[in-house]
Amino acid sequence: MASVSRFLVFDTSTDSLSVAVGAGGLDAAPLAQYSGVGGAQASATLIPQIQALLAHAGWRLDELDAIVFGRGPGAFTGVRTACAVAQGLAFAARPEGVPVLPLDTLWAVAEAARAELAATGQAMPHTIAAVLDARMDEVYVATYRLQAQVLTACDAPRLCRPEDLHLAVPPTAGTVLAGNAAAAYGERFDPTLRALPHVFALPSAMALLRLAPEALGRGLAVTAAEAQPLYVRDKVAQTTAEREAIKLAQAAGAA
Repeated sequence: MASVSRFLVFDTSTDSLSVAVGAGGLDAAPLAQYSGVGGAQASATLIPQIQALLAHAGWRLDELDAIVFGRGPGAFTGVRTACAVAQGLAFAARPEGVPVLPLDTLWAVAEAARAELAATGQAMPHTIAAVLDARMDEVYVATYRLQAQVLTACDAPRLCRPEDLHLAVPPTAGTVLAGNAAAAYGERFDPTLRALPHVFALPSAMALLRLAPEALGRGLAVTAAEAQPLYVRDKVAQTTAEREAIKLAQAAGAA
């Protein structure tokens, strides 16, 4: 009888915190999960919730097949927190360390959208464009090809202005926009993108848990020492002059 994989999964890349434990896979339900407020509270809440979910499942850290975390892009502090916790737990679990799976948050957004469409019986797209609000008047974007429920990255996550998103996303039939960027910047999207179907989605532990077995099978696991966040943006704050320039440009555009 084949053994069941054991994954601990968490994401702190947005204002939401999510944690789950389970075998993973598209059809597998988690043994236990938690979602709550993230942001500044994530660092204080994450480890207690991990301990509680592992206890509920009756698992020990040294029994895990992999520790999975959303590596970004996302909130700078959030992805640093997730990476540091994954590394610390992996090192502490056993002498050789537990494998770590750092997975792209935009991949998780695309998976969350795929699962939502499947659950509601909607027609499945051939491309899912994951678009997250990156703040600072920009969005994170990556596109994924969907075939037989498997998402394959078409490009690497990158930044762009909302007005330029149509240059990164094919505005064609069969493409779905997924994420949270439309709520903040939708009016600035090219009309061809505004006409596409949209699914609100955030990276979550549940989406990462569904992706974990495939990612492990593709050899994406690394040692704890090799695990790194994916920032995409090196600069994490605007100067006062830059913020004022953006306000003036927006005011001029609205005039």
